Amino acid sequence: MDLPKDDRALSPHTGYTRAHWEAAADALLAAVAPYATEDHALYHFPGDRQSWSGRLSDGLEGYARTLLLAAFRRDETALERYADGLAAGVRGVWPRIEDRSQPLVEAASIALALRLTRPLLWDRLDDGVRQRAAAWLGDALTAEAWPCNWELFPVTVAGFLQEIGHEAEASRDAIDRGLERIEKWYVGDGWYTDGDGRKFDYYNGWAMHLYPVLHAWLAQDARLLDLYGGRLFRHLDDYARLFGGDGAPMHQGRSLTYRFATTAPLWLGALTGHTPLSPGETRRLASGALKYFLDRGAVDSRGLLTLGWHGPDSRVLQGYSGPASPYWASKGFLGLLLPPDHEVWTAAEEQGPAEREDAVTAIAAPNWLLQSTRSDGVVRLHNHGSEDARYDPYYTRLAYSTVTEPSASYDNSLIVGDDPSRTGIEPLGVGEGWAASRHRASSGARVTSVVLTRGAVEVRAFLVAGAEPGTPVRVTGWAARDGVRAELLPAVGLDDDLTGVTGQEATVFVALARLTAEQDPVPLKETVSVRSDGEGEVRVRWSDGPEVGVRLGDSGGGEWLSVAAGADE
Repeated sequence: MDLPKDDRALSPHTGYTRAHWEAAADALLAAVAPYATEDHALYHFPGDRQSWSGRLSDGLEGYARTLLLAAFRRDETALERYADGLAAGVRGVWPRIEDRSQPLVEAASIALALRLTRPLLWDRLDDGVRQRAAAWLGDALTAEAWPCNWELFPVTVAGFLQEIGHEAEASRDAIDRGLERIEKWYVGDGWYTDGDGRKFDYYNGWAMHLYPVLHAWLAQDARLLDLYGGRLFRHLDDYARLFGGDGAPMHQGRSLTYRFATTAPLWLGALTGHTPLSPGETRRLASGALKYFLDRGAVDSRGLLTLGWHGPDSRVLQGYSGPASPYWASKGFLGLLLPPDHEVWTAAEEQGPAEREDAVTAIAAPNWLLQSTRSDGVVRLHNHGSEDARYDPYYTRLAYSTVTEPSASYDNSLIVGDDPSRTGIEPLGVGEGWAASRHRASSGARVTSVVLTRGAVEVRAFLVAGAEPGTPVRVTGWAARDGVRAELLPAVGLDDDLTGVTGQEATVFVALARLTAEQDPVPLKETVSVRSDGEGEVRVRWSDGPEVGVRLGDSGGGEWLSVAAGADE
């Protein structure tokens, strides 16, 4: 991809400016153009991958998601092609929007793009085309959505249809219904779960916040913007901490092939004025993520976004991932709606949280503990509250980071017998330097897990109850990755190979872990000492800090936990 020369005066951390974002958008739009059908209604990208929705739906996905990019770029030449495609698509090329169908998803991108570019595209269409397009989109008003972020797709379509006066009452009903349904998934402090359960991931940013806030902003609805904008403001305070010093987003959750769509909520806060971040920090985080992926093979030799994370990688895909799925990365170009003279483009870049300080941040809603170290820019996420068994291993591991990815050999797990499962995760709390949870293995064993952190060091303590005496237990640590050091040492109840066995009663196991990119760190054994009475009490003394007491207990299902810093000997 041909980008402008870096500007290290304005952007000392990334070198990227608005010109880089514009050039990246232009290059992506130019690269997809040859893959449009003759009538421009479908975009079929090369490769043998097909989503479970089929080739026709995948072609619509290619149209809709790249249209969104053209809308953010306000590229009138490209928009003319998409206008032709719209006219052809609604004459019968596109599949109908039906209950829980992929066209419902793509209709939201199309409607949002039309709403954002109304004078440039919609208002220039023939009346007949507009009528057919409104009728095609109108099916989204009553289509049943999957009970998750999908509830916001009818809201997004309805916002546009209401604006143009098409089925105003039905549109208003769809907006009210969708916004009401997501309320039961709002858990506070700026966090949603993506449907029932405890599914916490990037869908918070690129769906649960994006659509309601954009709708409120475009509708100029002060009440809704105050509500949803306030939630976004609070969310961004945590969200900004999920990016590493190298620009990498946290490698956790599903749909990771959307890559720099992770920047959408950062831009959204600046666009609507609901952000705790400075303009320079916003651009640094967003540009850092874009640069991270462009530097690591996200775009192939044809200029197309690949299905993967860095380059092609089937491990991060789901059944719904089709050849055009990566183009939801278009959401990352939301910042181009801000004019060139906006301070988010003119301010000098400022450091992100992972670059400013060593920090341990407790996030109560998902029951996560974020651990970042300034010396290497690595951010680690200790997961004691997020779960979606459909997409294991991207939800069920004990920890994730910005420099590693889950492995097939069950990294960051406690394996009881030959059972590595971690389901029914129950958060037990998160506090200053610690997080805890409980889960059941499929074997029936009950596991209470606690992590304590300081700097880059972790103490991982487990209480295993309900297993047959003599059951082998194994603790695993971080997956190996070039450029980082992954360490794991036994502390209590484990041999040198990080294995132990359960006793007659509930049994304690403790390991020391560290993930660092430092070249010559202090030996792990010298950073912390651990002892246990073998009956549920663990004492942790940091070499440069206080002693912390952890009490774990089990009484046949009545487990308990307490963590206290500076406890008496």
